[in-house]
Amino acid sequence: MTTHGTAEGTVRTAGRPRSAKAERAIIEAALDLMGEGMTVSELTIEAIATRAGVGKTTIYRRWSNKEDLVVDALATLKAPIPPLPGTSVRDDLVVYLRTVQREAADPRNRCVMNIAMSESDRHPRLAARVREVTIEPRRAVLRGVLSRGMATGELRPDLHLEIAMASVVGTMMWYTKWLTEQDAALDDIAETVTDELLVGLRAA
Repeated sequence: MTTHGTAEGTVRTAGRPRSAKAERAIIEAALDLMGEGMTVSELTIEAIATRAGVGKTTIYRRWSNKEDLVVDALATLKAPIPPLPGTSVRDDLVVYLRTVQREAADPRNRCVMNIAMSESDRHPRLAARVREVTIEPRRAVLRGVLSRGMATGELRPDLHLEIAMASVVGTMMWYTKWLTEQDAALDDIAETVTDELLVGLRAA
């Protein structure tokens, strides 16, 4: 590989520089296609290239295979959880669930769970990487909130962390997907879900 010195004394690799605009177009194309209902098996590099308006070689220059591209694309959907107030378990859960609610309302974000749950048998390596990159960091944040609550006495000391975590996220995702007119009338679903769940999670 040939390198060239620059005026500033740094070294850069010879060849065509990567285009951030092209990469963004490729990722957006992949997300759009999956958001429209295309499964990972149906998704092709050719379809992504056509939607992005680039050549297939442009994609392969950046990703060696479709699975790596899908993982990177889905990772862009999961922005870091906003800083949690840390004043109480309730306050932290409300902020956390508002983020879950906001993301679950986006059809493209649903691709993450669809792949992690529905396509794990067909694409086990991809599903595992999606969980590692997009889901596990969120689970770590939630686990930290609940663990601190158990340590401070806000939550039951015998709380089953994994079941509690599933209850928190699953309830919000259910409400987001199956929202009724009555639910939509609630001022803040995240607050309502948090308060209802805490009835069972709080220490006596």
